[in-house]
Amino acid sequence: MAFFLLFFLSLLASSATACDRCLHQSKASFYSRASVLSTGACGYGSLALDISGGHLAGGVASLFKNGAGCGACFEIRCKNPSFCSTEGTRVVLTDDLSHNNETDFVLSKRAFSGMAQKGKGREILKLGIVDIEYKRVPCNYQNQNLAVRVEESSKNPDYLAIKFLYQGGQTEIVAVDVAQADSSNWSFMSRNNGAVWDTNRVPKGALQFRLVVTAGYDGKWIWAKNVLPSDWKNGVIYDSGLQITDIAQEGCSPCDDSIWS
Repeated sequence: MAFFLLFFLSLLASSATACDRCLHQSKASFYSRASVLSTGACGYGSLALDISGGHLAGGVASLFKNGAGCGACFEIRCKNPSFCSTEGTRVVLTDDLSHNNETDFVLSKRAFSGMAQKGKGREILKLGIVDIEYKRVPCNYQNQNLAVRVEESSKNPDYLAIKFLYQGGQTEIVAVDVAQADSSNWSFMSRNNGAVWDTNRVPKGALQFRLVVTAGYDGKWIWAKNVLPSDWKNGVIYDSGLQITDIAQEGCSPCDDSIWS
């Protein structure tokens, strides 16, 4: 338990140093095909289009955070007054750009053109790369609970791989446990890659999950009861019955975290 607490606190500390809520200055480019981002390191596949409306983004290592940043929402706007709107666009992080040293983001074509003033989408696309400012914002899925998708690589009852969809708020999932629905004998899951968590110590029967998410200046447990039936199937999405709305408070220097105008 002591090791877990130290590990957990280190995760929170690493998240806190990023100051995501602050306004950052950088550059952004775009991919002409959204599939490049939807099939990216987070592992969302075609589901990325459902959770983002096609407004996808790949982010540098400080935003991807070894997968903890998957599903994070950002407001981004470009700074060229001839083409760019003041509202900008909102994106969901779906890919890792650790190899990129030119921009903090590579956006989907739809998201990139979404930064333009009305009628100037084509002009902004011709620029290819633009100066931007961005900040992390809470994700809002008002009519959608946190969902659990069983990955195709799973094998009932020996191996279980899942990913979480529609993660609301401004949080990161930093730990996941699984147990039989009527048991308190929890087993930890490991982050396999991106948004995917897995275990080869799968409890028998229906399954419940508990998650540690960043919240406030600390973290908190979220308990999702009776999520997977005993005959869970690969490729199926299950409703967790709960929503995440917390906002993590970062222990970094004060900054302007108001909504830009």
